Amino acid sequence: MKVACVQMCSGLERAVNVQSASQMIREAAAAGASIILTPEMTNIVDRKPKRLFSALPAEQGLEEISTFADLAEELGIWLAIGSMAFTLSGDADNQRAANRAYLFSPAGRIVNIYDKIHMFDVDLPDGESWKESSIYTAGETAAVIETPLAKIGQTICYDLRFPALYRKLAQAGAEILLIPAAFTYQTGKAHWESLLRARAIETGSYVMAAAQGGEHEDGRSTWGHSMIIDPWGKVIAVKADTSPGVIVADIDPAKVSQVRQQIPNLALEKSLHINNIQAS
Repeated sequence: MKVACVQMCSGLERAVNVQSASQMIREAAAAGASIILTPEMTNIVDRKPKRLFSALPAEQGLEEISTFADLAEELGIWLAIGSMAFTLSGDADNQRAANRAYLFSPAGRIVNIYDKIHMFDVDLPDGESWKESSIYTAGETAAVIETPLAKIGQTICYDLRFPALYRKLAQAGAEILLIPAAFTYQTGKAHWESLLRARAIETGSYVMAAAQGGEHEDGRSTWGHSMIIDPWGKVIAVKADTSPGVIVADIDPAKVSQVRQQIPNLALEKSLHINNIQAS
């Protein structure tokens, strides 16, 4: 079957971002893709909290949910919206948002939601600093969704740096790992491909990684380079730049079981004790 990743450069206007995503989703479906993934923060990218919250309703007012549900039904696809932001409860001085992924069935139903577990709280060497936990509320659970096409595990962006999550998803049966992202240009250039290929190799899974890319209206710069990787760690499709666009690849879920039989590391678990030794 064919799968696709949509690469975006989401800005400040939700309606514009949804229109852009919808056009590329249609392009991917026309190319034959039956599972399509969009990036983290498909509906808005804004690093300024006050302006962000002024643009975000609560989830029940998020019109893009019905837009994407209708699109999945119209096109007859499994549509994974990498994530969207919306406002959670909280007073004006302590507002919180969710960073939530959605998986829509070809019937237009939401079959799973996933809230990003690991918050991007970092201070980078170039002086760039991020503290997602000051705005977003972290999730606590992940799931494997068994579809007629494949078993899918959903994650988001910074989760990529926590391999135990992917091992658990693979041990629970996930054959395709979704990793939508908005990697900074600096960290993406250094680590994006290496981390993605490592997660595919460690788990013997397909990895679909749809990314934000380019110069955003809020001033940030993201790495792009969306990728689809096979269970042996081979990059089988890549958007080799930061511009918006679609990548498509043929995958065979049967290859997952073949690779896992060849290298059965998921079935091997050792309880280890690490000694701390002080040498003088």
